[in-house]
Amino acid sequence: MPTTIRLARFGGKKNPFYRIVVADSRAPRNGRCLDQVGIYDPTKKPVRLEFRAEKISQWLKTGARPSATVAQLLKKSGLATTTAPAPGETS
Repeated sequence: MPTTIRLARFGGKKNPFYRIVVADSRAPRNGRCLDQVGIYDPTKKPVRLEFRAEKISQWLKTGARPSATVAQLLKKSGLATTTAPAPGETS
């Protein structure tokens, strides 16, 4: 099963809040996820960005690929990704 580390949107209208989740790449954006590995809240000043580093590294080792946005957030936070973004996504 191909897995992706990506954002799932929560929150109200014009008030986005994202969970960073590991999900089957064929599942819908807010569909069933396998694991929650972090949160991202762009509405806070400063931006709230939290990761569970041990879970992310575990999923990356098993072959999960981060989306382009999650790869940028990982890079910004200082966590290195061991794999490239999923095929078809620009980084």
